[in-house]
Amino acid sequence: MRKILLSSIIVIIGLTFLSRLSYLQIFSFSPDQVLEDPAIKAIYDYPERGYIYDRNGELLVGNDPAYDVMVIPREVKPLDTLEFCSLLGIDKERFIKQLHRARVYSPRLPSVLVPQLSKEDYAQLQEKMRKYEGFYIQKRSLRYYNTKSAANVLGYISEVNATDLARNKYYVQGELKGRTGVERYYEDLLRGRKGVQYIQKDRFNRDIGPYKEGALDTLPEQGKQISITLDKELQEYGELLMKGKWGGIVALEPASGEILSMISGPTYDPSLLVGRKRSKNYTQLYNDTIANPTWDRSIHAQQPPGSPFKVMNALVALQEGVLDTDTKVRCYNGFYVGRKKRGCHCGGGTRGLLDGISKSCNAYFATAFRKIFEKYDTTDEGMDAWEGHLRSFGLGDYLGYDLPFGQKGRIPSKEYYDRWYGDGRWSSSYIISNAIGQGEILLTPVQLANMTAAIANRGFFYTPHILKKIEGKPIKDPKFTEAKHTTIDREHFETVVQGMADVYNKGTARRLQIPGVTIAGKTGTVENFTKIDGERKQLTDHSVFVAFAPVEDPKIAIAVYVENGYYGARYAGHIASLMIEKYLKGEISRKDLEKRMLERTLEHEYAKPYSGEDFKINEYAW
Repeated sequence: MRKILLSSIIVIIGLTFLSRLSYLQIFSFSPDQVLEDPAIKAIYDYPERGYIYDRNGELLVGNDPAYDVMVIPREVKPLDTLEFCSLLGIDKERFIKQLHRARVYSPRLPSVLVPQLSKEDYAQLQEKMRKYEGFYIQKRSLRYYNTKSAANVLGYISEVNATDLARNKYYVQGELKGRTGVERYYEDLLRGRKGVQYIQKDRFNRDIGPYKEGALDTLPEQGKQISITLDKELQEYGELLMKGKWGGIVALEPASGEILSMISGPTYDPSLLVGRKRSKNYTQLYNDTIANPTWDRSIHAQQPPGSPFKVMNALVALQEGVLDTDTKVRCYNGFYVGRKKRGCHCGGGTRGLLDGISKSCNAYFATAFRKIFEKYDTTDEGMDAWEGHLRSFGLGDYLGYDLPFGQKGRIPSKEYYDRWYGDGRWSSSYIISNAIGQGEILLTPVQLANMTAAIANRGFFYTPHILKKIEGKPIKDPKFTEAKHTTIDREHFETVVQGMADVYNKGTARRLQIPGVTIAGKTGTVENFTKIDGERKQLTDHSVFVAFAPVEDPKIAIAVYVENGYYGARYAGHIASLMIEKYLKGEISRKDLEKRMLERTLEHEYAKPYSGEDFKINEYAW
């Protein structure tokens, strides 16, 4: 009986082991389990990243072949280090550092030793690689740019780091991924899927053929081709106009929310961040703390919007019923807050809504702002109403565009002022700067452009976005295709639009008219202060301009913000008018405006002490 029991136990144990081995050999196909086997080597075949085209089918980003020198540390045999380093074009210290890094990552998995060899370097090295056991060359592709523009939008790719590897098991050491812009936001679409070939090794660590006869091997899948909403020609033209100037430009198509151009100045050639010099070039760009070329001003720069914000206060006042087109305000070359006079440059006299907008009368909009608050029993109620209307335009919050987050700007609330002054201890006169777009309001260029698009549409907007098509098929994401309606009735927009058209016809932008194009716009001059050694200093004003055209059927809405650019029509207005004509007509008729913007720079302003910091430091302007 004991013999039978012992025999049964042995048989059961044997069958259990056989079953488990059969399962592992026949049914277990997990790549992760395969990679844990030291007798199996994985060779990756990296796909090409997806191509990026503009809205008109013009290529923006493609691929060029490149080659990485790979190492499997445990397979490295003694070698002539100096000779090998000479072939690779690196010094011995770097070789040792990279080899150590590869061992720390994994002794038996491949790591990149030297990335991104050129075709010429590859040709010289290829024949000699057989001398160096444990090293091999792996083909991959690098980004090729068919434009010197849009670096802030397109973004760049770089090697994954330890954090990336810990967060996403898809990536392996030495792989590339999108870091900023479109490359980052649409990484999953653009990267494709790498192929892999599993090689079986014998006990002498020699390759003996495909593991499981290639049953687990996969082919690479190229990244998807995408079309973005940018107009390549308009983007390049805008960056040309911004040469020697700092600031941001955003142009949208009001009927869709598609981003036509998104410019940050100063900028850089995106090809600088490709190849073996990428790290060196990026360090130089990043360490330029004066010009900040890697800082995307179109979505990050927050500043008071200045006079373009007056049209928002006009819309709120109309909606609240505290003024109409017949309301008149007397301007005494300014207005009074208590005994203190705040200036105005409209020329004085009696102003109505239309010429209040076209002449940019501070007194008119200070009165409108006060009336909004006077309608309510308490300041808190007035503030809630005012803030609610503004937030319906997407102001003071992230818009939800499909690019890495910028800044959300600021529309102050009652809680904000309660923290400053105390609950119930402030009134509209304390915050009257908000009437003319100064004070505590902060907006980014993309928010200014979206605000302008909502006015162009007479009360609604689409979330700004950069993706247009995937593999030739238009996107249908409701986040971008469903209209967002403001709290302002459509009827009130027509009056404000007429006032903005008068800005071009007979107002502050009358010298910027474009033949054959009807434009509605608003100039702005933003006072610019900063603190130096604890003392408040006034710097050169910022120039701001918003516009849309044609007035009757808007095809483009644009916001231009130029740091230290003086008054609104001087730089920002010129640039906006030129870009509108370029987009609508394809050519420039006002060569005088174009010549002025192409030749003039503001480098003398930025060369002044501390001028490089004022755009980010300033929060209050009066």
